[in-house]
Amino acid sequence: MSNLPLNRVAVVTSHLAVGDAVSNDVIGMCSALERRGIEARMYAGSWDFDQPEVHPITEIRKFLKHQNDLFLYHHSIAWTPGMELLRELTCRTAIKYHNVTPPEFFVGISPWHEQMCRVGREELAEVARTDCNLYLADSEYNRQDLLQAGAAQEKCFVVPPFHHIERLQAIEADLDVLDAYRDGKTNILMVGRVAPHKGHPALIRAFAVYHHDYNRNSRLIIVGKEEAPFKIYSDALRTSAAYRLAENSVIFTGEASDSELKAYYLMANVFAIASEHEGFCVPVIEAMAMKVPVVAYASSAIPATVGGAGIVLEERRPYLMAEAIARLVGDESLNIALGTIGQRRYQSHFTNEKIETELLRVLSNL
Repeated sequence: MSNLPLNRVAVVTSHLAVGDAVSNDVIGMCSALERRGIEARMYAGSWDFDQPEVHPITEIRKFLKHQNDLFLYHHSIAWTPGMELLRELTCRTAIKYHNVTPPEFFVGISPWHEQMCRVGREELAEVARTDCNLYLADSEYNRQDLLQAGAAQEKCFVVPPFHHIERLQAIEADLDVLDAYRDGKTNILMVGRVAPHKGHPALIRAFAVYHHDYNRNSRLIIVGKEEAPFKIYSDALRTSAAYRLAENSVIFTGEASDSELKAYYLMANVFAIASEHEGFCVPVIEAMAMKVPVVAYASSAIPATVGGAGIVLEERRPYLMAEAIARLVGDESLNIALGTIGQRRYQSHFTNEKIETELLRVLSNL
């Protein structure tokens, strides 16, 4: 049973989806609270799975009846119902801030995402003015966003997001994927949805340099969901690969199951990411947990997430990233060493057990 000063907790976000990083954090947080004997429920405006149970946001006032109850809102995009509840509820309130992608990334690609992210970033100032009891941030990068918006420093804490890595480690890898990519080629892996802030153009440029100048027997595997609103962006990536004479060596897998994802990590020689904006970047710690060495550009929260357990490049230069990939592929001892250091960092900082301990410690400040 829990000694936390809590009766009931509503863990809330706008939408819950299978495999989504924010959704995994909501589910993990709710489970952690329930393990401590706290009555916790998930609430959302919409969701696309049956289990675990999600409750409609319209019913939340029936659940949060007492001042000692907690409304814990995960903020990552504009959502009017969430902000209204933050203003109106009389119980205690807390924010889990996952960062909001700057709207500039979506200009000319998706007007809806541009608008929702613009409003979402504007809402951050109101979130800070609301003077919640606690502000939780995925990373120090996100915590600085909260502080700059006006949140009180003594109420802001870093709590990394819960994830599904333990499940990934426990399941069997997909045999079809293993068979398809166990052909002697060097596999450079990137995981993450195909969205404009993820830096795929820069990654394709770097891979093309590596492929042509260092290792023709190589491929870039991009694992991630492609969404209809970003079709312009997706089409441009394929055009870029073709322009660089690497279209047959850049593989877009689409959304992957957990067993398929595990197989991709097992087949990867290097995990490379050129993302321009991340509030944390769960795929980086997935790679570290699976002992795949990481090469990344130093953007937003990525340097702090990698934390010296990979190669983080301060300059966004394709030849520099290509050279880093070549070093890791060509030097087996370095590859193994960085993979091992990454796994140790994951185990010491980012297991769900470590995250649960930190969450409970922070909630004890209520």
